[in-house]
Amino acid sequence: MARAARRRQAMLLKVRPEATRAPAWYPFQLAFLLMNLRSVVDPKSADRNAVDLLFFPTGGGKTEAYLGLAAFTMVLRRLRNPGLSSAGVSVLMRYTLRLLTLDQLGRVAALVCALELERETNPAEMGEWPFEVGLWVGRAATPNRMGSKADGDENTARSKTLRYKKDSKRYPPPIPLESCPWCGEPFLPPSFSLLPNADRPTDLRVVCMNRDCDFTGRRPLPILTVDEPIYQRLPAFLIATVDKFASLPWVGEVGGLFGKAEKELLPPDLIIQDELHLISGPLGTIAGLYEIAIDTLATRFVDGKAIRPKIVASTATIRRAEAQVKALFGRSSVAVFPPPGPDRRDSFFARTVPVSEKEPRTYVGLSAQGRSLKVLLLRAYLALLGASQRMYDEAGGTALGEKNPADPYMSLLGYFTSLRELGGTRRIVEDEVAARAAQRSERRRMGEIAGPFRDRQIQQEVVELTSRESTSKVSRARERLAFSHDHKDHVDVALATNMISVGLDIPRLGLMVVLGQPKTTSEYIQATSRVGRDDNRPGLVVTLQNVHRPRDRSHYERFEAYHATFYRAVEATSVTPFSARALDRAAAAVCVALARHGIRELQPPGGAAAMERCRKDAGFVAEAMSQRASGHDPSKSDEDLEALRKRVRSLVDDLLDSWAVFAREKREKNVKVVYQKWERGNPANAFPLLRDPLDPELDLYPEMRKFRAQRAMRDVEPSVGLVLRRLDNRDVPEIEEAEA
Repeated sequence: MARAARRRQAMLLKVRPEATRAPAWYPFQLAFLLMNLRSVVDPKSADRNAVDLLFFPTGGGKTEAYLGLAAFTMVLRRLRNPGLSSAGVSVLMRYTLRLLTLDQLGRVAALVCALELERETNPAEMGEWPFEVGLWVGRAATPNRMGSKADGDENTARSKTLRYKKDSKRYPPPIPLESCPWCGEPFLPPSFSLLPNADRPTDLRVVCMNRDCDFTGRRPLPILTVDEPIYQRLPAFLIATVDKFASLPWVGEVGGLFGKAEKELLPPDLIIQDELHLISGPLGTIAGLYEIAIDTLATRFVDGKAIRPKIVASTATIRRAEAQVKALFGRSSVAVFPPPGPDRRDSFFARTVPVSEKEPRTYVGLSAQGRSLKVLLLRAYLALLGASQRMYDEAGGTALGEKNPADPYMSLLGYFTSLRELGGTRRIVEDEVAARAAQRSERRRMGEIAGPFRDRQIQQEVVELTSRESTSKVSRARERLAFSHDHKDHVDVALATNMISVGLDIPRLGLMVVLGQPKTTSEYIQATSRVGRDDNRPGLVVTLQNVHRPRDRSHYERFEAYHATFYRAVEATSVTPFSARALDRAAAAVCVALARHGIRELQPPGGAAAMERCRKDAGFVAEAMSQRASGHDPSKSDEDLEALRKRVRSLVDDLLDSWAVFAREKREKNVKVVYQKWERGNPANAFPLLRDPLDPELDLYPEMRKFRAQRAMRDVEPSVGLVLRRLDNRDVPEIEEAEA
């Protein structure tokens, strides 16, 4: 007994408060807008080629800053180019994570709604074509095809819309929005319409059911979430994931986003890259090669001068930004905003305040010698849930609702660095935590009449925010986290991975438990900044560290010193787009993308066969890729960069020559070369040029290995489908459908 008591007493506790930064909202956004006006108004300005980096702590208003610049850019394009010449994508905003993309959709949609209402008041100057926002992401988040009655595809917009109309409680809406971005009214089945008819629709129309809303009846919401209408209407504002640009060589309609439509349009004027620090490692390496195609296609020439799109990036944690920008975007200069001032604690736009002036986000380190990490997690969850319930009741309970000062701590957000640890914790929460929390008030010290805890009934099913959850569930979980504890659909415990490390902007959240030290300081700062985003409701972060892991133990022993200066510990990002393996993986895709969208004759599905006669016109492809290679890394010597330039040029020339030879050989055999097997408009006798990395036909055509191209920048292995069957040999979905 004495040994057990001493072991419990050996559980160490360390606390480190982090000073908060108080943003001065209006000066910050206004100053950023004024700084960029010259490069937007005057395309020939030297500032156009500089990348403006918004380097500001999380929650400081970076999104509002670049959305203001986006609105100015779109309106200026309409005023300068009357009529249809102003159509097309004006602003291209990219993200890396699905949750981050969906979270920003609501903000951007509200901005575009406001612009559309302004346009309607003055169509003579701002054009007849509406302002619209398009969500261009993968099939897991939005339907990529409209579909028809004959195709039988359950993933099309038609199928999802009809399912939702039939049973809105069981099936999610066809778009990843739960409510109107203008008035907040929840969407209902009549909000979605398939036009011109439900059998062969060409557009998905979304209206608000609130009669007082401006976007109801004949005025639909200016939101496009299906690829086919996006390619047809070319919205002024396009939100995309970085992965989606892997479709550049595969889909001909993508060229329209860069002005390569039937009628030549202006390319994007502004490219926004949010959370720049995430474009690093393997993803950044592959994305750096695709940036060659994006930058080249978005460049136009006026009086012989190249006009490149303005690039704005933002982040709260980065190091060696100049080297990363050079490797990614091929831009020689970076303008950091706000610029560093004489006092690092006061940049005019943000001031570091002492803890005596404002309550800080507090970090608590917890470790236990001789106890497993699961036991530590169980005790921590029980203590936080029971203590928060007591504080909530003593402050007034549900009678105060969201005004209860303890409400932000009634939703426990667990953060994990791996799905394996999250899965184990979910079982602990659903079984042991749920059972013990209901009797937690019985645990008190000897002699205490009322202990520090209260009994708490938590929900049996834990909310999960991970990549294995569907987009509709993730979107719903995010919405539920904003509900106060008195709401019937509130959240007691939510478990998440790095999906929430950026972009989850819910001011209500105040409590997070981190299991194990995240792999990078950048991830740790970003993830823990999801709580305590409201100055009046400071956050509490409890980090559970495994004393048996050397890295966790090191961080625990230096807990206070590390947290006092953890912005200094942010790791430098690594981007190597012209490494041998990167070229082997993505050079063919970038080469085909540049040629296909840069030469009009090559753009249609069957246009790949035209390379036989367009080979001389494709010389710009090798020039663009080799020139980017020669200047992507200033740390290399001139001799090394020149050798790399020649190697890249030789590689691209070989790809283009092989492409032309294939086209000629297949033509002689009365076979036409196409880009991919499944693209619409292909002839019957089609031979695909592009191949998936693990295409089984590569064994039959080994010469086609050099044209391997990924369909996503992260995918390297095929997915394996699992079919659940009952003992009667029926699929589980069939059982569920029969019961419904």
